[in-house]
Amino acid sequence: MNAVLIAESGDDWLGDFDGVRKIDPRDYVATSHAELRPRTRVYNLSRSYAYQSMGYYVSLLAEARGHRPIPDVLTIQDLHGTSAVRLVPQHLEELIQSSLRNLAGDEFTLSVYFGDNLARRYDRLCKELYGLFQAPLLRFRFIRRDERWRLRRASAIALNSVPISHREFVAEAAARHFARGSVHRPKRRSTRYDLAILHNPEEGDLAPSDDVALKRLIKAAVNEGISAELITRQDAGRLLEFDALFIRETTAVNHHTYRLARWAEAAGMIVIDDPQSILRCTNKVYLAELLSRARVPVPKTTVVHRGNVDQVSQSLSFPCVLKRPDSAFSQGVVKATDADDLMNRLNEFFDGSELVIAQQYVRTDFDWRIGVLDQRPLFACKYHMARGHWQIAKHNGGSSKPRFGKCETLPVETAPRKAVAIATKAANLIGDGFYGIDIKEIDGHFYVIEINDNPNLDSGVEDAVLRDELYRRIMQSFVRRIEAAKQG
Repeated sequence: MNAVLIAESGDDWLGDFDGVRKIDPRDYVATSHAELRPRTRVYNLSRSYAYQSMGYYVSLLAEARGHRPIPDVLTIQDLHGTSAVRLVPQHLEELIQSSLRNLAGDEFTLSVYFGDNLARRYDRLCKELYGLFQAPLLRFRFIRRDERWRLRRASAIALNSVPISHREFVAEAAARHFARGSVHRPKRRSTRYDLAILHNPEEGDLAPSDDVALKRLIKAAVNEGISAELITRQDAGRLLEFDALFIRETTAVNHHTYRLARWAEAAGMIVIDDPQSILRCTNKVYLAELLSRARVPVPKTTVVHRGNVDQVSQSLSFPCVLKRPDSAFSQGVVKATDADDLMNRLNEFFDGSELVIAQQYVRTDFDWRIGVLDQRPLFACKYHMARGHWQIAKHNGGSSKPRFGKCETLPVETAPRKAVAIATKAANLIGDGFYGIDIKEIDGHFYVIEINDNPNLDSGVEDAVLRDELYRRIMQSFVRRIEAAKQG
């Protein structure tokens, strides 16, 4: 395991671990330790993380040396004062309520040691908190007000702050943690790098990649010298074990996918989708402005707010399409048939966003989807509209599964050159990651509908032409990026 543990020489009760070297904080700060490899994980258990303390400088210098400190300086700042309280996402709020609802008192302190707690009933909550605030030893204080539990304070603690009655458990939790890093995921002899593929099994038919495609990604990774592993949100605490992160879960800004992308990028990992691409592609207001300024052809588009609602009917004919800025998979996209319908739909959308996209409705039997990777076209598909519907996916509501239209995949070379050229230009405005550009074709003219940072990659669809070669090219991109980062 490529890791070191930073702790005061007097805090030796934690014990020793195979493959993990111990260094005193002052020794780490005062010495360059050039023998430590880049990306070495530095578990910082200094006695203080206060600004300009020894623990603060351990994490700061670790980042400068190309190591991966846990916690990093960003996490140290997040855990200072009450800042952490504002970082709790909605799904974690609900988990807090369900985990603590049976407690009798109105105050509760939860200690999280390397992702574990003495009480097994808090395992899931501990894993989520450890994934959100990556530090070896954490303490969370909760209070109950108006029948709801609220996080009052989160802090990273030092070894000497661990109660004596907890120390045996902490030593065991640390041993389990470091053992996972060395034996949980054995490398094949031929692999050079480690790749985490983030997915969400609960997404079902709406997942960006199906199970077969995920298996083909792993197989292609091995052939390119990469040990790839599927992880979920619950594995966030292990993120720094890898050299790269490939997100195969639907992304959003106010979401753990964006947060994990940020952490991985800050740690020097290669990330697709990178956080900037997520930020740009998941907001259609941004895309409308970007494409307009770059003179990329799009259907007539208006950014609507409460002050210009009356102008929409004058600028666009009916029916027109309304889109929430963060809509995805045809959800949050509706068709307004007349002025009254327009106002009703806008009022619904304004409850969640100050701005809404209104766009000219363009009827086509299919959308082009051009996949772009490393600023070059990768695949070309026709996504046909769902039967009897005006979108490629028809959501029936409730528990019923969405219905999709059929798909056709063509060699990029035989797809319309204008569509490929416009798609590549649009993707390059975002970055050099992996994008899917949706395009309408009308009488030989092509219009960009949107740019997706997390395009589908499903077996029998996007890989229908290139087959295994499609996955190989993606893994080759990761190898080039990792090697360039190491050289840089």
